[in-house]
Amino acid sequence: MIDKFVRSMAEAMDGIRDGSTILMPGFGEVGAPNALLEGLIEQGATGLTLVINSAGRLRVPGRPPNAVARLIDLGRVRKVITSFVRANSVAGDWVRDGKLEAEVIPQGTLAERIRAAGAGIPAFFTPTGAGTLVAEGKELREYNGRPCVLEEALPGDVALIEAWMADRWGNLTYRESGQNFNPIMAMAAKLTIAQAHHVADLGQLPANHIHTPGIFVDRVLHLPVGDPELPR
Repeated sequence: MIDKFVRSMAEAMDGIRDGSTILMPGFGEVGAPNALLEGLIEQGATGLTLVINSAGRLRVPGRPPNAVARLIDLGRVRKVITSFVRANSVAGDWVRDGKLEAEVIPQGTLAERIRAAGAGIPAFFTPTGAGTLVAEGKELREYNGRPCVLEEALPGDVALIEAWMADRWGNLTYRESGQNFNPIMAMAAKLTIAQAHHVADLGQLPANHIHTPGIFVDRVLHLPVGDPELPR
């Protein structure tokens, strides 16, 4: 019987190695698997490469740093691959001090590199970034009179996913804008671990509302929140 639910955070985080590339979705705090990131902090892996849309939120007096900032501040992240690094943030301080490597990529290119990894596409050409620092050291080719940059797929060793609902086969559904990077990251990693707010029985999720099929998911940890709402 297939049952991808794990019983504890320790079981969910088991086997994540030092030096892993971690795919971390979320747009701001929406769709971010914060509980799993807290579990990664407790698990202890270090030397990580973190692929994330934004490498940590702004410093705000009186507001504690989020899990991304704490993971960086603990010295556990070697590199961030991201759309932007805020100057007034933990990541910004670490990059400025030379303690954290940052690869900054246009947001659409970041998403497409991840999607390409999940689709089995090794590389693609895009006009985004041509003629800028983004193109340095990369192959250029002209298509329809436009210079294009060769970008390679961006797979991960581990994807930490935030889902609204899951069944025991690992089928996932997301809620509204909580989808963001979650579906493409779930497909692009060797090990995909999801935190799910609600549990559905097999067959309870309408087929056309399953955003990530269970074939891409290895582990699911149920972290209850709120009242369940089935997609219509």
